[in-house]
Amino acid sequence: MAATMKDIAERTGLALATISKYLNGGNVREKNRQAIEQAIRELDFTVNAFARGLKTRRSNTIGVVIPELNNLFITTVIAAMEDILRQHGYGVLVCDSRSHAQREQEALQFLLDKMVDGIIAMPVSRSAAFLQPALERNIPVVLIDRSLEDAEGRVDMVLIDNFQAALESTRHLLRSGHRQIGIIVGPQEVYTSKQRLLGYNQALIQQEAFPDRGLVEFSDYTVEGGYRSARELFRRNPDMSALFVTNYEMTLGTILAVNEAGIRVPEELSLIGFDNLQLSQIVRPRLTLVAQPLQEIAEHAARRLLCRLNNPEEAPETVLLKARLLEGESVKKL
Repeated sequence: MAATMKDIAERTGLALATISKYLNGGNVREKNRQAIEQAIRELDFTVNAFARGLKTRRSNTIGVVIPELNNLFITTVIAAMEDILRQHGYGVLVCDSRSHAQREQEALQFLLDKMVDGIIAMPVSRSAAFLQPALERNIPVVLIDRSLEDAEGRVDMVLIDNFQAALESTRHLLRSGHRQIGIIVGPQEVYTSKQRLLGYNQALIQQEAFPDRGLVEFSDYTVEGGYRSARELFRRNPDMSALFVTNYEMTLGTILAVNEAGIRVPEELSLIGFDNLQLSQIVRPRLTLVAQPLQEIAEHAARRLLCRLNNPEEAPETVLLKARLLEGESVKKL
């Protein structure tokens, strides 16, 4: 028969109120803590998390909704967030929407049914409507990487300044003498894609090197998508001298296409990629990369959620972080 709190009380001689306080995360005297923990070990006592959740209205679980699990940026941020949340007693439950808005809505409802205490999401929906069930229950929500206009002021957001990152990367190519500059971006409707394309276009306009639609390829943030888009740009633009690829998976796909086509970097094509510093060390010549502050994204997202859990009345805020352009050897000066 499973041990109970009453068994711990009899073993330690402590009041049930003291044991309950300890099991629910409260502070007790050091000698009492030691006695309770020893009794837990000896009695093989297990806390019934579901029953405790019904009583405290807390599950100590955070729900995370992401568009794709097979994405290095996403998995790196999730792992770092989980480390921080676990230190504060929270577990993490991750749902992959496969970049479908309907699945995203279903994932959110699934997490709410599991009585999660908060939600962290990288949305694929164009509207914040899918978040309404969580907001109606006063469950705090933090959006990462992607903004939703109709969610501003209602939820916390942790974003990268994608516009500035693309602006600086394209300017770097322009300063190196390039004018036929291609770009591979994600889906047209995704916030990050829009911001990176805006930065690219703005840099060209400022230098009076007006954007050419034929140099733009919309893809899907996958290795296969990057490969296909790069091949299409090579076919369509034989005079293209530089290429800016705006996420890690598509950068990897582009490198595969470059190698397959026998194109020499940077002699025949200058290349700027996105994320994964290890990739820049493996590939030769060493890639020039846009490095996003993955650890900072995770820390801000986790801490904003913890803050809202402890201070529900605090107003949501938006954190805008900067990416860095790390120069390698893959951009040639003309």
